Amino acid sequence: MTERIKYMDVAPAGVKALGGVYGYIMQSGLPENLVTLVYQRISQINGCAYCLDLHTRDLLEKGVSSEKLALLQVWREAGPVFDQREQAALAWAESVTRVAETAVPDEDFQAARAVFSEKELVDLTIAIGLMNAFNRMAISFRRTPQAALALQAK
Repeated sequence: MTERIKYMDVAPAGVKALGGVYGYIMQSGLPENLVTLVYQRISQINGCAYCLDLHTRDLLEKGVSSEKLALLQVWREAGPVFDQREQAALAWAESVTRVAETAVPDEDFQAARAVFSEKELVDLTIAIGLMNAFNRMAISFRRTPQAALALQAK
């Protein structure tokens, strides 16, 4: 895969603005592992190789088990591997990411609202929007995953 545009070099102010949103999410009070699991699931849905590589590394460094990572795309069938808040966050992330298909139904909102405060749910939705934006940048401009760069360097 050849990178089409090095968007971080071409529009550093725009990428920095996205980074500001990322910084807000990281200080919002949402658990970092929860947010990163959501980022990983969104990246699975969108098929973003760069972000999947990045978030897998991040989650492993944070001590998330390989079993949990392996079951993330089938989290609904994984039983107690994912706690109630993780399940609600993943369901919300899927519904919001697929907004054109789902229209984010009331049932999905009620399920998320049952375990998240209003602020947490708004912050989670900001995080979901942010990851969708990052995925679209990385996919559109073919940002090369770190794993592929490491192999190319050999």
